[in-house]
Amino acid sequence: MELLAETAAWFGDPAHWSGTDGIPSRITQHVQLSGLALLAGLVLALPMGVLIGHTGRGGPLAIGIANIGRAIPSFAILVMVLPLVLGLGLGLGFWPTIVALVVLTIPPILVNTYTGLRGVDPEIIEAARGMGMREHQVALKVELPNALPIIIAGTRVAAVQVVATASLGAVVASGGLGRYILDGFARQEDGRIIAGALLVAVLAIATDQLFGLLERRGVSPGIRVGAIRGPNG
Repeated sequence: MELLAETAAWFGDPAHWSGTDGIPSRITQHVQLSGLALLAGLVLALPMGVLIGHTGRGGPLAIGIANIGRAIPSFAILVMVLPLVLGLGLGLGFWPTIVALVVLTIPPILVNTYTGLRGVDPEIIEAARGMGMREHQVALKVELPNALPIIIAGTRVAAVQVVATASLGAVVASGGLGRYILDGFARQEDGRIIAGALLVAVLAIATDQLFGLLERRGVSPGIRVGAIRGPNG
């Protein structure tokens, strides 16, 4: 009960709702950092996934590497990235955090894009080729739209992971909601720690629900139901 009272008191303090260390400011920083990382991950992983998904060349190797990346803990990725970023003279804060988060987004987007394109019904692909479409047209106008539900699902996983993991950026002097958790440990303020963790959790849940809505509203029901064959056929 004491911990709940401390957390409630922390949220009830007007000082925590204004200024550069206020909740709105920290949420904005967290969302900007997460959104930029997700966008960069899409730019890097989506074209690669479309290429190997369409051609089938190098697919098992790329997916194997991506799955290895998935198995590495998020904090370990941050630790591995830090010396590289410091060696380039980019310093602490933004750069080591953003690089680590981008690395985190690539595996689910790459794997799902590849799986989605490889799962498109071959009859649809052959029909497109029979209409005279070139290979890049088949990939972009037929396979990619039909693979969209699986791609969005992978992006949804990546987005939630990034939002949840961005809090680790506070360890390397980045902003965002992780500052509350780190500062809470430094000041021995349990209410601040719990409040920071709750804010991260709520933001991650909101992100998951947002992408779920996008998946339901932004994809044609016909594509969701009939165009994709699952990995098991």
